[in-house]
Amino acid sequence: MSFQFTVSPDFPPTRLPSWYLFNTWLQKSTGLSIHLEMFPDFESQREAIAKDKIDLIYANPYDAAMLVREKGFIPLARPKDRLDEAVILASADSPYTEVEELKSGVRVAVTNDPAINLLGMMMLEPAELHSGNIEIIKVDSYQAAIRKVLQGEADIAFLLKNSMMRLSKLVQSQLKTIVESQIGDLYHTFLASTTLGEHAETIKKALLDMHNSPKGREVLEGLEIPAWEEITPEETDFMINLIEALK
Repeated sequence: MSFQFTVSPDFPPTRLPSWYLFNTWLQKSTGLSIHLEMFPDFESQREAIAKDKIDLIYANPYDAAMLVREKGFIPLARPKDRLDEAVILASADSPYTEVEELKSGVRVAVTNDPAINLLGMMMLEPAELHSGNIEIIKVDSYQAAIRKVLQGEADIAFLLKNSMMRLSKLVQSQLKTIVESQIGDLYHTFLASTTLGEHAETIKKALLDMHNSPKGREVLEGLEIPAWEEITPEETDFMINLIEALK
């Protein structure tokens, strides 16, 4: 039997080959037949989830909360020292320097990443901004959001902080951070559906031991993840409750 694996579509395109290498490593390490299917956006991925076509997923915190509460997925592991925080960016020559300076009608470039959009909207609250008094410009990727800002087609953009840190020094020099979130308890999570049964523990053990082998470390380096660590039920519940509170 082959199991379906997917990854939250919020990683940079350059990371795609590393995820295929990861899938190959996972199959060899567990002896399981695992097919990696990447989706171009959150909508198509969620459609597959709704039809119970996903057995294993590396999910962003927003979707992790939904998968655990509504679909009964089991948390296996999370990346060590990799928290999910959001930033609001503007061009380096923008007149805006802090969030309170933003005005009604501000043009905001956003992706379809629900977790980052949730944090971004929360950070706009000190300026009394909300979905009803800003212009939302939807784009397909963080790279596209940055282009909108640099080309003057958007005033600000919501971005995953880790994605911003991976930008080239040239691009970073053309941007400035208006504000960044400091939640400290949100992270991507490896989750398994109940269809995996006892195989879930096999996958979990492989993940937690991954950094102990040369090949495992090599694959992790490509993903820019130092290691996987266990996530407790209490930590999962806390993150889910936090997501619900942020909504």
